[in-house]
Amino acid sequence: MPEGDTVWNTARVLHRALADARLTGSDFRVPQLATTDLTGWTVRESASRGKHLLLRLAAPDAAHWTLHSHLRMDGAWRAYAPGERWNGRPAHLIRVVLRSPGAVAVGYHLHELALVPTAEEDGLVGHLGPDLLGPDWDAAEAVRRLGADPERTIGEALLDQRALAGVGNLYKCEVLFLRGVSPWTPVGAVSDLTGLVTLAQRLLAANRGRWTQSSTGSLHRGQTSYVYGRRAQPCRRCGTAIRKQELGERVTYWCPVCQPERPDAPPAG
Repeated sequence: MPEGDTVWNTARVLHRALADARLTGSDFRVPQLATTDLTGWTVRESASRGKHLLLRLAAPDAAHWTLHSHLRMDGAWRAYAPGERWNGRPAHLIRVVLRSPGAVAVGYHLHELALVPTAEEDGLVGHLGPDLLGPDWDAAEAVRRLGADPERTIGEALLDQRALAGVGNLYKCEVLFLRGVSPWTPVGAVSDLTGLVTLAQRLLAANRGRWTQSSTGSLHRGQTSYVYGRRAQPCRRCGTAIRKQELGERVTYWCPVCQPERPDAPPAG
């Protein structure tokens, strides 16, 4: 699942494959960029901002541009050696191909694909909160943004990228379990928001550089999460069956004993 650490890893893959390379060809398969040709452009760097990926380029006239993409739930970038078979996803999902002398980068099922002057990046990502894996990470600012809507459930608030950038459904569920907080608790009733966001940052940072996401410390199949994806399985702490319920537009997983429910929480499914 593309969360902040997955996008960070993807940015590193593209940086290693393309940084400082002059593109020998490009192929955009989205209407808004169908006629765009990046041949002769130089890749300056690949970076991430929360769940957004920013490929920064220099045009032949030295102007700086950014190719922005969002992975959402199903997008992916893959880097291949020239002549290597592209086996990352079905061909009809390809949205962009970037060719260089040493690598070919293929973007599958990308969303919000746009090419903008680098100076205008803020128009695409300026609304985001502090990036949990970025150099500007600021726990105090993340807490301030979360606390701006004290009646909102903490489960929904943690997914709001305007508060802190990079947390997805997996980390939301795992952080709340580890802190013993019910997903339906109002933000204003969470006693230690700083501890919550600090733990979220530590979990993402711990998984940075690897593709297996783990909050338990184990990388073995079936042992990487406490509650996420474990509906009806026993809690690793108390043995109670893990529950699953819709919360906002997403589902959440939690332990009703380790994360006591509020009286007005919806009935468990």
